[in-house]
Amino acid sequence: MKKAIPFFLACATFVSLAFVKPSVENNKQIHVVIDAGHGGSDFGARSITSSEKQIVEQVTQKIKFLNKNENVIIHFTRNDDQFVSLSNRADFINQIKPNLVISLHVNQSRNESKSGMEFYVANESLVNDESIEIANKLRTKFLQNDAVAPSEIKKAPFFILKKSVAPAVLIELGYLSNSSNRAYLTDDKQQDQIATTILSFVADLK
Repeated sequence: MKKAIPFFLACATFVSLAFVKPSVENNKQIHVVIDAGHGGSDFGARSITSSEKQIVEQVTQKIKFLNKNENVIIHFTRNDDQFVSLSNRADFINQIKPNLVISLHVNQSRNESKSGMEFYVANESLVNDESIEIANKLRTKFLQNDAVAPSEIKKAPFFILKKSVAPAVLIELGYLSNSSNRAYLTDDKQQDQIATTILSFVADLK
């Protein structure tokens, strides 16, 4: 009888484990490409003290540093101040086939009163519906975090958006030509907030 007890306990343990759900599904990895616009000899928008290529690179570096989620894998079209052609960026994206592409830019206008974030998706792409849905959710996320007021989602024939096989959104983070936007874009803490908002949104895609 004493020998039967351990055998019974072993069977009971096996049966109970059979009803435990595996946690593999909860650890799905999300792959995201962050495309920092411009770089190298291509400065993008400029002011007296800063440039578009510099600001988006700073935000990109913060995204890289602040990402502690092992299930969020971030890929970058450029990691420093270097020029990368649009075709090379698109090829890089399409080799990875990520869950999402976010292209970061900064705006400029002769009208210095013009301000706000802008979100763009492609005029036409195979993943247009999904891109629009993601862009709307990302816009809402920034609204919740008191970012520079974003406009409605816009469509444009930007190369990265058109060529990406993955859902893609281009964000103009604000206007460098507007004094309040410029202060926001060049502030270290605000850049941290931009990076944190993007990472929080990406983590929720699972």
